[in-house]
Amino acid sequence: MAKSSALKYDASSIQVLEGLEPVRKRPGMYIGSTDQKGLHHLITEIIDNSIDEALAGYAKHIWVTLHKDGSVSVTDDGRGIPVDKHKSGVSALELTMTKLHAGGKFSESAYKVSGGLHGVGASVVNALSDWMRVEVRRDGKTYFQEYKRGVPKAKVQTTPNPQSPLNSPTGTFSVFKPDPTMFTTVDWDYKTVEDSVRNRAYLIAGLHFYLADERSSTSK
Repeated sequence: MAKSSALKYDASSIQVLEGLEPVRKRPGMYIGSTDQKGLHHLITEIIDNSIDEALAGYAKHIWVTLHKDGSVSVTDDGRGIPVDKHKSGVSALELTMTKLHAGGKFSESAYKVSGGLHGVGASVVNALSDWMRVEVRRDGKTYFQEYKRGVPKAKVQTTPNPQSPLNSPTGTFSVFKPDPTMFTTVDWDYKTVEDSVRNRAYLIAGLHFYLADERSSTSK
């Protein structure tokens, strides 16, 4: 029997993945799995960002809504993700949503305590979503950016017609729809989401959660 040729392993075998490519290439490394557990971890990451605003003393309310089209939104009345231009040349919002290890959690001037994936969570959710939209209310304006599988569709802009239900002058609204090519299922389980929200509500005094399921009449 002829000996099989050895696999080629040289410099050409080394891949350098840019932006959010690593997340889509190996999603399990970032969210643990691509089954229902991994799917629901997406919501947890966005909620934990809002909780960080509460822990910092800014957010008092967090709204979580499961929408009829399979998307989910998380809204808080915190300070809102910064939108001014970063030294890298792009908006801080775009940087947060499209680059791994970018976020305020690395700076003690922004957060003394934080949870989630420490600057990875929001961008990972974006990478694993078919589409995502983030709206930020700051400085008397509403800014937004939309993404397709982690890639911005345009630069950060202001809008006179926000989708966010937020009445507060500041805050962040994130809505996303999981990419079905990344998960074995994209069906949200209300009880799983409710348990996650309830567990966090017990831990933080003075923080109010509101959970709604537009697929039914359920809301709490």
